[in-house]
Amino acid sequence: MTELVPGGNMPLPAGAVTVRVPGPFDVSALITDDGGKVRGDGDFVFYNQPSAPGARLDGDTLTVDPPRLRPGATRITVVVSPADPGTPLGSLPAPALHLTAPGGRQLARFAPPRPQQETVLLLAEIYRRGGAWKIRALGQGYADGLAGIARDFGVDVTDDAAEPPVPSPTAARRWSMPNLSRGRAKPPAPRGPSPSPASHGHSTPPAPRSAYPPTAPAGQPSSSPTPDPDGFLRLINPARATAGSPPVALDSRLTSAARAHASAMAAAGQLGVEGRDGVSVHQRVTATGYTYLTIGEHLVSGPRTPAEFVDYCLREEQTRRTLSDPAFTHAGLAYVTDGRSGDTFWTALWARPLTPGDLSRTAAEVVDLTNRERARAGLPSLATDPLLTAAAQAHSADMVARAFYSHTSPEGSQPWDRAARAGSRRRTIGENIACGQRSPAEVVEGWMNSPGHRANILKPDFTHIGIGFAGGGPSGTYWTQLFGA
Repeated sequence: MTELVPGGNMPLPAGAVTVRVPGPFDVSALITDDGGKVRGDGDFVFYNQPSAPGARLDGDTLTVDPPRLRPGATRITVVVSPADPGTPLGSLPAPALHLTAPGGRQLARFAPPRPQQETVLLLAEIYRRGGAWKIRALGQGYADGLAGIARDFGVDVTDDAAEPPVPSPTAARRWSMPNLSRGRAKPPAPRGPSPSPASHGHSTPPAPRSAYPPTAPAGQPSSSPTPDPDGFLRLINPARATAGSPPVALDSRLTSAARAHASAMAAAGQLGVEGRDGVSVHQRVTATGYTYLTIGEHLVSGPRTPAEFVDYCLREEQTRRTLSDPAFTHAGLAYVTDGRSGDTFWTALWARPLTPGDLSRTAAEVVDLTNRERARAGLPSLATDPLLTAAAQAHSADMVARAFYSHTSPEGSQPWDRAARAGSRRRTIGENIACGQRSPAEVVEGWMNSPGHRANILKPDFTHIGIGFAGGGPSGTYWTQLFGA
C-alpha cells in the first residue's frame, strides 16, 4: 500500500475504485471537464444528491468508475467537510483517505496535514492523463465552507444556505448549487474527540536540538565526512551512475533525522510520513538545521539489510526515480527494528541544500513558467514585484514554521492583508498556494490542472507577481504565488 504525500500521485487500476474517509465527516465530489467547468447540479455529488453517472456516495465511501462518468468528464475532486456544519476541521480527528481497488485490495492511504480553522478540505482528485486515470493527493483547506470550494472552481453559489461571501480573487460564473441543508439524508455524525488546546494553531515543537549531533550551518554540507558503516554509498552511487546521476554524500543531519523517524515508525509499528509524536519526517530534517531546496524520502518496512533495501528501491519506477534523481546531492539512511513484531523500519532521505541563489533562481523559474502559460493564452507577462515577493515568501515560511496550509493564517489574515503589510498598494490581489511539489515545473503544472488556480494565472487583469518557497513543515515544500493589479 502506498502512503501518499500532498502533491503525490499514482496510477489507478482498471475498474471502479472506492475512496473512503472514516470519521465525523461528510464526503462530497465535484465532477469537471478539461476546461475545469462544472456543467450543472448533477456534477455535485453529496449527501442530498448521492449519485451521478460513474460516481456513487454511500455514507463515508465514494465509488468512482471512470469509464462510466458523463461524456467530457476528466476530473473528480474529493471534498470532506465536518458532518456537524460549522465545526472547524481542526477540532476533529485528522481525516484520512483510504483508496481501494476492485476486489478490496488496499491501494493507498493519504493523511494530509491537520487542518486548523478550515471548514472544508480538498482531499484528492481523480483525473485522466492521456488514456489513463490517476489519483493525486491534495490536502488544500478552506475557511469559508463548501461555498469557498465552489468559488475556487469558478462557481458563485446562490443557494439560501450558503455562508456570507468572502472576497474572491477568481472570476466566477453563476449557477445554482443544490441546497446543502434541505432534506438532509442522515443526522450529523457524533463529534470525535477534540485535540488538546495546545495543538490548535501551533506547529508541533521540533525535537530538542541536543538530541542531534553537532551540525554545520543551515543548508551547508557537514564539515567532516559522515561515517558509512553500512556501506550505503557503495550500494547507491553505482546505481545513480548507471542512471547518469552524480554521486551523493552522506550528511550527518539527514542521517540523524532518518534515525529519529525510523524510531518513531518502529514505536508506532507502522509506516507514515508523520509519527505518533505529530512530527513529520520533513520537520525532523529542518529541526537538525538542514535547509533544503528539494527533498525526497523512502519509508519502507521489510528489508533486513541495506542491500535488500536498495534492491527494493530499485525495483519500482517511482522509488527508483527518487534514488536516481540527479537533483539530490546528500543522503541519510537509518533503520530500526520493532522489538515486538521484529519488523525493520527504514528511512532514507535525499536532499539538496538551499543557497541564497537557489531561492531567487527557483522563484524566477516559477515566474517564467507562469508567463509561458499566459503567453499561450495570448496574455501579457507578469512583472516581478518585490513587495508581493516579500509577502509570498513570508507566507510560505509561516506555513512551514506554524505547520498549517491555508490562504487564511491561524490568526485570520488573508492574502490582501499580507500584501498590505508588506507595503503593497495594489488594488486587486490573488493568491495560489501548493504544498508537496518538488520543483517549479511540478508546482506550475499542478496549478494549471486546477480550475481556480489556473483562473488566477490566466486572469487578464493581473500585472505583477511574487513567489514564495520554503522547505519543511508536515508536507515538505510550500509554495505561494501572489498576484497583483
